[in-house]
Amino acid sequence: MTMNRRQFAASAAALCTLPHSRGGFAGAYPDRSIRMIVPYPPGGGSDAFARAVAPVMSDVLGQQVYIDNRPGASSIIGATAVAHAAADGYTFLLGDMSTYSTNRTLFKKISYDSFTDLTPITLTARFGLILVVHPSVAATTLREFIALAKARPEPLSYGSPGVGSPHHLAMELLSKRAGIQLNHVPYKGDGPAMQDLLGGQIPVLISSLASASQHMKTDKVRAIASTGAARLQQAPQVPTIAESGIAGFDAWAWQGFAAPAGTPPPIIHTLNQAFAKAATNASVRQRLADLGGELTPSSAEAMHKHMRSEADVWAPIIREAGISLV
Repeated sequence: MTMNRRQFAASAAALCTLPHSRGGFAGAYPDRSIRMIVPYPPGGGSDAFARAVAPVMSDVLGQQVYIDNRPGASSIIGATAVAHAAADGYTFLLGDMSTYSTNRTLFKKISYDSFTDLTPITLTARFGLILVVHPSVAATTLREFIALAKARPEPLSYGSPGVGSPHHLAMELLSKRAGIQLNHVPYKGDGPAMQDLLGGQIPVLISSLASASQHMKTDKVRAIASTGAARLQQAPQVPTIAESGIAGFDAWAWQGFAAPAGTPPPIIHTLNQAFAKAATNASVRQRLADLGGELTPSSAEAMHKHMRSEADVWAPIIREAGISLV
């Protein structure tokens, strides 16, 4: 078949009207399955959240959102994989405070830049942290805890799920604000730390609410205060550090979604709205409550600002305390 000049021009004009972008976004998105990289191992809190929200996002998007666990190096392995992925909307990251805000200070060298290699999609959730003590500790309030720490000839030891974790950093901030000396005992996760608190090997623990709540109910541990500016929805009886005398204290473990830099804004918007709809799902909300979390869907710009503000808050704390992961 021979095409005359008028037919050729009409065909070329039609082709020029097809959607296109730098990231390879063409036509309806998504048209195939989407990978959510979780930079932590199966079975943990991040993985549990991802597996709760992925099926609901799949329903919203009309394509499967599947989990790809890439654990290691305080989420650096997973974050780097996303940073180097195609900016086409088919790979995105469930990262956290370490991924987006504190790794850049905790590590002298890092294989990605959260501000330039990743594009925020939305904040997803925040998780309450809680200061708990063994029942033998002679303190029932934060004021009594601070007084006890100041009266001791040696620093009071406390456990956390690991060096540089949000829990560790929250206690370093408390130590600075309260003017007390504390000795950090890092563990590999909440579980081992809680077991040692229950057994009396350590007197104090900064824990996730999910790990502590069942033991609080049976009086095996005593809750002193929570770290956020607002009381935890699942433990409203526990006062905050701020209302207990350390004004302005506000520390949470938090998470968010991000895509490779250069991902087209329409795709970012689509993923943002998919999570916003998933956040209204009753099963997702219940699962987050079970994990001690609160859903925090946001705009991409709000997540961008939060990442930077958290980096600014924690960088001096990390440097002053001499915390390093390399």
